[in-house]
Amino acid sequence: MYSTAIKKPVCNNTINFLQTLIKAKSITPNDAGTLAWLTKQLVKLGFEFEMVNHHGVSNLIAKRTFSEGPCMAFIGHVDVVPATSLGWHVAPFSGDIVDGFIYGRGAADMKGGIAAMLSATKELIEDQRCKIGSLYWLITSDEEGEAEFGCKVIAEYLEKKNIVLDACLVGEPTADILAGDAIKNGRRGALSGRIQVKGKAGHVAYPENSINAAHLAGKVINCLTNIIWNKDEAGSKTGLQVTGVQVNNSVDNIIPDNCEVTFNVRYSHGYNSQQIINAVEQALEPVQQNLSCYWERPCEPYYTGHKDNHCFLTLVEKSIYETTGQYPKLTTAGGTSDGRFFSNAHTQVIECGVVNSTIHQVNERVEIADLLKVEEIYRAILKNYFI
Repeated sequence: MYSTAIKKPVCNNTINFLQTLIKAKSITPNDAGTLAWLTKQLVKLGFEFEMVNHHGVSNLIAKRTFSEGPCMAFIGHVDVVPATSLGWHVAPFSGDIVDGFIYGRGAADMKGGIAAMLSATKELIEDQRCKIGSLYWLITSDEEGEAEFGCKVIAEYLEKKNIVLDACLVGEPTADILAGDAIKNGRRGALSGRIQVKGKAGHVAYPENSINAAHLAGKVINCLTNIIWNKDEAGSKTGLQVTGVQVNNSVDNIIPDNCEVTFNVRYSHGYNSQQIINAVEQALEPVQQNLSCYWERPCEPYYTGHKDNHCFLTLVEKSIYETTGQYPKLTTAGGTSDGRFFSNAHTQVIECGVVNSTIHQVNERVEIADLLKVEEIYRAILKNYFI
């Protein structure tokens, strides 16, 4: 299959930008030179920049001020999940073009968004019309991992500098089938739990002398899966999934005295993490004397609705309609994103990007037509915001 790839250079900035980014093996948290390359491109466009690196993570903050006015930021990440060559039609870090698609790890998540926005930013800067406000680029190499030292650090830095963002566009892949058909105006929160269930070991032939921790774990799971969750006003669902059950013995004639149950909750912006904890602990009250519960990796939800004035969501919807002739579906489904670090009572956060159907998969790819359509959408957003 390697021989079918197009190897010759393509005369399109967005395509060339994306191929350059894919060729850098930027597996979390290594940016593999992508941020230096990106910084160079932005400096050419008149941006000032600062690197805010932390614990081996590279973070870029770049700013171009046009005049007094609102501040908008483009949020993104250059890091990708690992990939081996097994099962790929082309080498996973080649950026080769096959049948109208650019293949490579990160093509969709989310180097495609970065390439499209770089082209759109270039066109905005070259437009001679008067512009208002400031445009920030906030890019990290730590999104696919624990995200402890990436956009979280960038957001903390901005807060210390009293920099207030009015709007953020996150370039995550949000489309279902075609560019612009779906955008995210929020994300569900996430919280992981680990329950240690205590019993009493003994011989399986004499269960009356033991307490089977695995049986107790079954009751725990029943309590967890019977919690009734509310839907928020946008219809976003909250759900709990058991992700693991493990006992501490390896033979079949001992009743286990310990069993670990792990679970994950994805919850709407109608809840916060403490409310989730309270709901789970209340559900576990009938069996709480036999267990200990530990909470891990909290990610708060966020939501951006329509506003009467200076509504970024309306601006993005309008820009997509101008480009595609259709309004996008609004959704908060899927996993968490770095948008949560920037959303607050003042800052409106919207996510819009390429089709997400192949992200993190073998043969991750983006259709060139879709990529260029996202570039058009980004150009429209920037024009409507700054001009």
